[in-house]
Amino acid sequence: MPVRPPLLHHHDGTPFRDLNHNGTMEPYEDPRLPVEDRVADLLARMTLEEKAGLMCHGRMLPPADDTPSADGAPPADGASDAPGGPGGGPGTGTGAPSTLPTGAEHIAARHINHFALMAVPPPAAMARWNNHVQDLAAATRLGIPVTLSSDPRHGFTANPATAHSGEGFSAGPEPIGLAATDDPGLVREFAAATAAELRAVGIRLALHPMADLATEPRWARISGTFGEDADRAGRMLDAYIRGMQGDRLDGTSVACMVKHFPGHGPQALGEDAHFAAGRAQAFPGRNLAHHLRPFEAAFAAGAAQVMPCYAIPSGTGLAEVGAGYNRDVVTGLLRERYGFDGVVCTDFNALTGMEIPGLATLPARAWGVEHLSVPERLVTMLDAGVDQLGGETCPELIVAAVRSGAVGEERIDASVRRVLRDKFRLGLFEDPYVDPERAAPLVGTPRTRRLGRTVQRRSLVGLSGSAEPFTTARRTKPGSPADTGNPADPGNPADPGNLTDPGNLTDTGNPADPENIAVYAENIAPAALARYGRTVATPEEADVAVLRLAAPYEHREGLLERHFHSGSLEFPAEEAARLRAICAAVPTAISVFLDRPAVLAPLTGPAGPALLIGDFGADDDLVLDAVFGGVPLEGVLPFDLPSSMRAVAESREDVPFDTAAPLWRCGHRAPAGEGAQERFAPHL
Repeated sequence: MPVRPPLLHHHDGTPFRDLNHNGTMEPYEDPRLPVEDRVADLLARMTLEEKAGLMCHGRMLPPADDTPSADGAPPADGASDAPGGPGGGPGTGTGAPSTLPTGAEHIAARHINHFALMAVPPPAAMARWNNHVQDLAAATRLGIPVTLSSDPRHGFTANPATAHSGEGFSAGPEPIGLAATDDPGLVREFAAATAAELRAVGIRLALHPMADLATEPRWARISGTFGEDADRAGRMLDAYIRGMQGDRLDGTSVACMVKHFPGHGPQALGEDAHFAAGRAQAFPGRNLAHHLRPFEAAFAAGAAQVMPCYAIPSGTGLAEVGAGYNRDVVTGLLRERYGFDGVVCTDFNALTGMEIPGLATLPARAWGVEHLSVPERLVTMLDAGVDQLGGETCPELIVAAVRSGAVGEERIDASVRRVLRDKFRLGLFEDPYVDPERAAPLVGTPRTRRLGRTVQRRSLVGLSGSAEPFTTARRTKPGSPADTGNPADPGNPADPGNLTDPGNLTDTGNPADPENIAVYAENIAPAALARYGRTVATPEEADVAVLRLAAPYEHREGLLERHFHSGSLEFPAEEAARLRAICAAVPTAISVFLDRPAVLAPLTGPAGPALLIGDFGADDDLVLDAVFGGVPLEGVLPFDLPSSMRAVAESREDVPFDTAAPLWRCGHRAPAGEGAQERFAPHL
């Protein structure tokens, strides 16, 4: 088991970590020196192989169970029978031998020390895993600490390529829901709280936020954006980045890698660039400048790192190759026009693709350069100006490129200098370890869960109708609980009954028995519904109905593609008819999860629901509070909701607010005053 380097003291009393194991405080170990001086000293000590390893940003899958092995190490260190390989890609998840390199091999032999986490075990186990990985790094020749990164983990989306949910973290809405609050102060507070949770388990780099604009309604990644309005997106990005990083990058920060430069939103026909159908963007409106505006706000906020998009920026006048291969994009726009001198990391597996043992081989997203060999693609990337290869664990390719003369070592030094700078600024050379005993109490605290639920509630958008039929049922149904006007909210900081379990759906502070209200429900947890009524099997038996629906999408095959909601935004005719029949049978409230701007025409007018809500990720009880309790719907719609797929097809991918006669406009908010009690309607 690796031995953690001791904390020594210089002859003048200055404490330092003896990273290179020689008993002397070298300049790069000296916490008193300026970062640039420490970087220069360390860079001069590194071999070409060590530099190349620093330019790879691999994947890691910590074990779900960190029960120590016989040597006291967590089980995935070199253990071929670990439940998941902690190396360059996900493990088998079966307990069978993994063909993937282990964390020890990556760190010790390949000199790789940046890893994106594919999953996160419970907080204390994750903290122990971080410390184990840092011990592995500390045992190397120069002791350069590991940087652990992650896609978003504080929402409701579970997509193995883009975002994760659960794992004990405090849940807010999706980023599009943060925009729906239209409250930068609240967004900054929530971002700071999520950063504290990430730091507690050792995650110091966020592979987010997305600065892309939702101008193409069919695109599958809209839930990760801050919407269609460039100004609102800019305000949200500023708040989010400052919440995560603080006003400057230091030991209390989680660094942000803003993506996907120069804007991933205008995907041709809405197809995502993870797949060949989405290899190109479309700019029929010649509107690239509009998509750069949110990135300008991110740069002003001090975003530490940038990820270019996979796609080819077709129709912009820039080179017709993917952004990560594109010198016009990375050097011309990002480096020269905007003066960005932080780390640029490619989107993941744009160079070599990814093999998932026993499941699939995913091709490289080398759009526009598919004809080049892998070594030629690498040289093209480096010439474009990138610093790190996302998802890649092939430092030998970088070494070979230098030794062949295709790339100069001074070019490698420029990238390594940027990468090291962020490690020093984050304080990882002083202390990369976290406290496993404190991790669990710091993640998912009552306060941060309440805050997340507040953000969820604030993001709910009232689209049409009124909660009056549902609040009336509570008031008038014989034996039903009296309508308090605002039932106790499990997320309300003033509710002392919830401090031990802020997510407890049954501890509501409202003991009255709602058994006499018959509710037909779909996609709602019974424990949440029990606060307001008893569940019945059919609409015909019900006094009211409450439905939670996913926005429409086309189901697609493929190990990865099935997780991306793409294609049509319309409900199939049979589903639309079914929903209208329920609405005709009983007063109905419908909440639609708007991960994309759905076509909700079948749910408007007299045949539609009594109350229609747009949500972006919210607990069931918060939606039910809005329906039955008349809690105000305060959210602001962060994009237009189109009237038809024809309007979507005829719009321009790069132009905001371009669908004809949308049912609801971006910026729509339910009327103030009586909140959910007041009737309101779409812009028909």
